[in-house]
Amino acid sequence: MIIDCDPGHDDALALLLGAGDPRLRLLGVTTVAGNQTLEKTTHNALKVLALAGVTGIPVAAGCDRPLVGELVVAANIHGVTGLDGPDVDVPVAEVAAVHAVELMRRLLADAAEPVTLIATGPLTNVALLLRRHPEVMPRIRRVVFMGGSTERGNTTPYGEFNIVTDPEAADIVLRSGLPTTMIGLNVTHQARATPEIIAEFRRMGSRLGAVCADLMTFFAGTYLREFGFPDPPVHDPVAVAAVIDASVVRTVAAPVAVELTGTHTRGATVVDLHHRTGRVANAVGVGLRVDSFWRLLMAAVRQLGGTSSHTSI
Repeated sequence: MIIDCDPGHDDALALLLGAGDPRLRLLGVTTVAGNQTLEKTTHNALKVLALAGVTGIPVAAGCDRPLVGELVVAANIHGVTGLDGPDVDVPVAEVAAVHAVELMRRLLADAAEPVTLIATGPLTNVALLLRRHPEVMPRIRRVVFMGGSTERGNTTPYGEFNIVTDPEAADIVLRSGLPTTMIGLNVTHQARATPEIIAEFRRMGSRLGAVCADLMTFFAGTYLREFGFPDPPVHDPVAVAAVIDASVVRTVAAPVAVELTGTHTRGATVVDLHHRTGRVANAVGVGLRVDSFWRLLMAAVRQLGGTSSHTSI
């Protein structure tokens, strides 16, 4: 798999799950502007991998703005660095000397079997890959993205942040003909980092567990202030969990379209749950086995953090 991300507190957990679960082979990480500027999201991805002791995985920076319009970051949620909270300074690896789209192209071309793309930020890089290099499409097993919702949004009344940031890119990906799985807010809002979950990170006894707890503590504060949520939803690792174990996220087949022109609904994902449009169906997440999800994530962080304590989740 390749993870395309914009870290981001929940992207950080997605990277840890992707790197720490033994059933996945992480070929590369690409970054995009979204939760923060491209410079910051790229540094954050490098920092997370360094904290986890993950080496040998190329990290390439991609698009610094959406295909259309201006970038609006989520500093109100993720802070000025994109990973506010823990006070951690670690040496990081060098970023790859190629654009993210080119790194994805190379990894896909060289892979022995088709690759899953997991996107946890705006879909700008993935859309450009499909537009510039359609020859790699047979090398893509599927695209699993965190974004959208079957219900309401979190950035506009009907628009989720990743899709609202670059609706045109999401439209390109969803109309590409590739198998896609949408992991939307309706699912990820079930993955709440409760005080018990945060305490479980701290009980790991590792630096990485403590950093995860500090990240979630900061995240909890911004979500409480902005949305009134007592516990913050960790959106992005749910997309990775869906790739690891299909039983963790329940999906249905339903066409998904992106609203590009609506005065009040630009960036909304229009999910045809009752098959009225006749469009080709995508896979859409509708349910989450919450305990199974947290077990996967805790096990991955323990694996990377080098502790052997057992989860109580």
